[in-house]
Amino acid sequence: MTTPPEPEPDAPDAGLRMVLEAEERPPAYELPPTPVEDAPRLSSPGLRLAQVRDELVIWLKTILSAAVYATLIVTFGFQVARVEGQSMAPTLENQDRLIINKLAYRLSDPQRGDIVMLYYPLDPDKAFVKRVIAEEGDTVRITDGVVYVNDVRLPDRYVLPAYRSHDDWGPQVIPEGYYFVLGDHRDDSSDSRQWGMVPKRYIVGRVQVRWWPLDRLKVF
Repeated sequence: MTTPPEPEPDAPDAGLRMVLEAEERPPAYELPPTPVEDAPRLSSPGLRLAQVRDELVIWLKTILSAAVYATLIVTFGFQVARVEGQSMAPTLENQDRLIINKLAYRLSDPQRGDIVMLYYPLDPDKAFVKRVIAEEGDTVRITDGVVYVNDVRLPDRYVLPAYRSHDDWGPQVIPEGYYFVLGDHRDDSSDSRQWGMVPKRYIVGRVQVRWWPLDRLKVF
């Protein structure tokens, strides 16, 4: 005995099943979003406080850097000085502010005519500003206020007639490692005529700039 075959499903049923399968298919896979923690929210006063703090930190760093640079410059390169008195008038006047180049004589020696800052040989705690007139090996003499270096009259037009002296000094040979210095106001200057030669190690540096007063700004 033979069992009759099951009837084939009608075409409409098959088409319906295919549609259902398509509708039930899951959507394309997507990565889940990464959870993001909520950033801390600052209230308006808190935000302003943070900004002020950051600005203060920046200012402190700037001031500290400037102080360090200034210390390095003053210690190793340049020095600010103030003129007291009239011994270098009219070239330098009382209360002029100067910048001293302390590196100038590490690479070379002082030259005749240089305006220098030096330690006072009789009291190194004091400092003077004078002009180099003669260097080691030179012979200096002064006759009635007229300066001669190696028997040649010093061309010192920077000395005003009213500021000339009428003294006599020398002749004397400048020893090795020493310099003879004078003030430009010859009649009102304490210099090598009174306290002798200046050793090179006592010369701090060359006067580089007069920066005050501004209307008399000058680079030497």
